Amino acid sequence: MLAAVLPGKGLLISTSQIAISIAASLVASIVVYLMYHLFYGSRNIGAGVDRTFLIGGPAITALFLGIQSSIPLSLGLLGALSFVRFRTPVKDPAEIGFLLLLIACSIGAATSTYAIMIILVAVVFVCLLVQWLVKRRFSLGRFTDLIVSVDRTIFSELEPRLRALLSNECRHLQLKTITVMDGRISAHYQFKASKDLNRTQLVRTITELASPAAIEVFVGPS
Repeated sequence: MLAAVLPGKGLLISTSQIAISIAASLVASIVVYLMYHLFYGSRNIGAGVDRTFLIGGPAITALFLGIQSSIPLSLGLLGALSFVRFRTPVKDPAEIGFLLLLIACSIGAATSTYAIMIILVAVVFVCLLVQWLVKRRFSLGRFTDLIVSVDRTIFSELEPRLRALLSNECRHLQLKTITVMDGRISAHYQFKASKDLNRTQLVRTITELASPAAIEVFVGPS
């Protein structure tokens, strides 16, 4: 059987154990990748950090396999990695959580604590599933943004009809801001969208309401 001698105290690790650890890390990375897209992929506003999951997990595991028996090597490697800088900022806090989950699973694979990996992934999955179900059922107070921009000459005539339309289609309608620029007025509304709200039909109805005048409509995600 082939084996690798790690530096430091001469710790012997078989190639089969190394392969199992890296394979387990890859499986965990795939699970984390799928969880990320299942719960956050549809509204992801981050920097695309999920693209590193499949490579990052096994790489972190291999890194810890290489340094776990040598404190001088680990300190030297830490100093070398201090020169690495990530230029893309983290735009979505969810990315930090998934990165921590990936790192925890990778360390668990490197130390052969597979039970911790399985329990951690299962607990996180259940928590995210409960959060998703509760959000779908109760919305947790999240609002949808609606912005309409029209010529200022027709806004006073259009606004009462627009508000009446939105009051029938949307819940808890609020007019947040009104901006005047270059002869156009932009009105920013917020509302709680119902589950059966058809955004395409809403935009079409608002456009027909302002016809023949030109109007710009933006409806954000819920």
